[in-house]
Amino acid sequence: MKTNHKLVLAVLAGVAMGVVGAMAIHAQQAKTALGYVIAEVDVHDAATFQKYGAQVPDTLKPFNGHYLVRGGKIEGLEGTAPKDRFVVIAFGSVEKARAWENSAAYEAIKPIRHSSATSRVFIVEGVAP
Repeated sequence: MKTNHKLVLAVLAGVAMGVVGAMAIHAQQAKTALGYVIAEVDVHDAATFQKYGAQVPDTLKPFNGHYLVRGGKIEGLEGTAPKDRFVVIAFGSVEKARAWENSAAYEAIKPIRHSSATSRVFIVEGVAP
């Protein structure tokens, strides 16, 4: 085989490997989309809710969850803004977010939130900030 043909084949093989590698990286990233737990909370018993809030951070640690938003001032722009609290917790994946939500440690303190507040809580698949 001539040297030019070998060079062309080598370049084509390199391009093909690059495309396959890029596809594999993209597929890996798609499988590990971040998971966010989002909660809109209307507190009606602040003292009891404070007990719940103090216990949540320890339940997040085994799942590497961390707060992006925890309370703070809310400024409504369109529609009705949450009345009291808005929380966003980030996890490495939707699976980790779900595992935290269903963990024994978090299940043990959910009744405190249920008795002291009305809330909407959901998991959203998302991207890194």
